Amino acid sequence: MARLLLVRHGQASFGADDYDALSELGGEQARVLGKNLADRGIRPSLVLRGSLRRHEQTVAGLLEGLGDDVPVRVDDGWDEFDFQRVVELHEPDYRARAGSARAFQELFEAATGRWCSGKYDGEYAESFTAFRERVGGALERAARLLGEHREVVAVSSGGPIALTATRLVAGPHADAVMWTALNRVVVNTGVTKLISGRSGLWMSTYNEHTHLEADPRLLTYR
Repeated sequence: MARLLLVRHGQASFGADDYDALSELGGEQARVLGKNLADRGIRPSLVLRGSLRRHEQTVAGLLEGLGDDVPVRVDDGWDEFDFQRVVELHEPDYRARAGSARAFQELFEAATGRWCSGKYDGEYAESFTAFRERVGGALERAARLLGEHREVVAVSSGGPIALTATRLVAGPHADAVMWTALNRVVVNTGVTKLISGRSGLWMSTYNEHTHLEADPRLLTYR
């Protein structure tokens, strides 16, 4: 059976002017994951990634750790939604209010709840429904590639990965409650394994991160 491994990017620069860049720790997380895959004999024949800088840098670190030169394709369907704009529409002064990761998480969940409700779609450049359709398209394209490339890694973000898991478990029109719960716990460089069989794609594991457990310093959520 063919496998699609969804990988969340390494730790980005939370709180910095440019969030869309890996921290030093994020680069290390990516290299650790690549080495872990190599040690387990997992050799993808194709790597997909979103178009964001943190996706590109995660792929670079992963391939360095893997010690292999693997073709890389960009599919912006795997990009994260504009979470900063979603939070800003809920709380324009959020940067001053969210002084800690916990405070930001509370604002984030309230803001995404508003976004997911569908009541304010006209305020967003991309509604939750549009986001769901975009990610579904990226998943369908990746599934087709599994016919040729039996082992594929796709580097994305927490939102698309949690949405994919929600879709596979509860169907394409599942409400946002499950998505919110799964998005809350996804870790940097966590791996979600999808298997392609006769009945299509199914999820084998979600957010696996044993490659980080030997060093608690590596376990991060933002």
